[in-house]
Amino acid sequence: MSEQPRRPRTSGKPYRRPKKDPVRILAFEALRAVDERDAYANLVLPPLLRKARENEGPEKFDARDAALATELVYGTLRWQGTYDAVIASCVDRPLGDVDPPVLDVLSLGAHQLLGTRIPTHAAVSATVELARVVLGDGRAKFVNAVLRKIAQDDLDGWLERVAPPYDKDPEDHLAVVHSHPRWVVSALWDSLGGGRAGVEELLRADNERPEVTLVARPGRATTGELLDEDAAVPGRWSPYAVRLTEGGEPGAIEAVRDGRAGVQDEGSQLVAIALANAPLDGPDRRWLDGCAGPGGKAALLGALAAERGATLLASEKQPHRAGLVAKALEGNPGPYQVITADGTRPAWRPGSFDRVLVDVPCTGLGALRRRPEARWRRRPDDLEGFAPLQRGLLRTALESVRVGGIVGYATCSPHLAETRAVVADVLKQVPDTDLVDARPLLPGVPDLGDGPDVQLWPHLHGTDAMYLALIRRTG
Repeated sequence: MSEQPRRPRTSGKPYRRPKKDPVRILAFEALRAVDERDAYANLVLPPLLRKARENEGPEKFDARDAALATELVYGTLRWQGTYDAVIASCVDRPLGDVDPPVLDVLSLGAHQLLGTRIPTHAAVSATVELARVVLGDGRAKFVNAVLRKIAQDDLDGWLERVAPPYDKDPEDHLAVVHSHPRWVVSALWDSLGGGRAGVEELLRADNERPEVTLVARPGRATTGELLDEDAAVPGRWSPYAVRLTEGGEPGAIEAVRDGRAGVQDEGSQLVAIALANAPLDGPDRRWLDGCAGPGGKAALLGALAAERGATLLASEKQPHRAGLVAKALEGNPGPYQVITADGTRPAWRPGSFDRVLVDVPCTGLGALRRRPEARWRRRPDDLEGFAPLQRGLLRTALESVRVGGIVGYATCSPHLAETRAVVADVLKQVPDTDLVDARPLLPGVPDLGDGPDVQLWPHLHGTDAMYLALIRRTG
């Protein structure tokens, strides 16, 4: 019998197959999907985790594995800017010349070394094994060399080396230290209108893992029912909110599975509640959600409308998102209708509604805690792309409400170009309108500024950075 050929020995040692680490392989696959397909981690990760849990192999994927994989993915994405600066100082070529899959593995390793309590030797060896599996032995040697350089210092030490001094370039310093693009740091600073302390608190809050917040939809579920869940506590501001302080799987909660409750940030709840409670003269029978997808605010508005005998029309331009709205509203205790329509070309007559909400498409800079990859994906030019749509939707909303009715303009962005600038421009063009002070409609919520509009903040309110302006049509 002929002897089987053997792999060549390059170092005098027999070839060893790399160990497959399902946690780190899953994290790598999620990062590649985010990079290659412009996917969002919060959409990519759950099905990957589900598939891993269903695997009946010898090494069962348990809750601790899922928690580590989640931390590796979100932590790497949040701190990508900082890790890029560190990695760039450890390689002999421009960072743009490093293959993206290699950079993803290096970033995963950097996060384990600089952002977790994983021991140094374990972080390096596990990441090099991952590189051998997904990149091959040759590039694994490169990964090993870079990670050993990174391991020579901790995060604070690296920041002293790679971040420019604050007094020489404040915005670039904060961008590197807190892992945000420079233009985002500048925009947030302008929106806050304060000094260094405030913007640093906000940037730090953007890098913290947000709690899961549920909404008990009135007439369908109660907060008491949701508070029976493990580690559930009342919301801070919304009477319908419940927070899951230890994470948890919302889909495992019966009320969420049934659609009687949902996952909804407290800032989004407050926007719907404020519009519903704004003082109104005359009838209060017809409400409109003019940008209803994916349906969270529409479901809460529909429930609140039902309590008053009002009807909600939920309009959404994209058919698949309109389907999500219909699912969220299914079982609403009062009458409603979901239509697929362009909010800038309304399928209804002017002056048809008593209350109108337009939560307009935007850059999403207010939800960077939940979608950390958005900070690297967005560009300043995106603001120009959204501007005509935002103004068009607000103009249509003002035309759609009756005299004496209320329009709520909302957006999940604190950027002044998407908030106050839009409202100011449209109100110059649309006569017979007045801004309504929204602050009294958020009772108990502190730090709401000078009004009459409201900007919520992660570091002040524990919510996404939602913006709301309430406008009454007077003629």
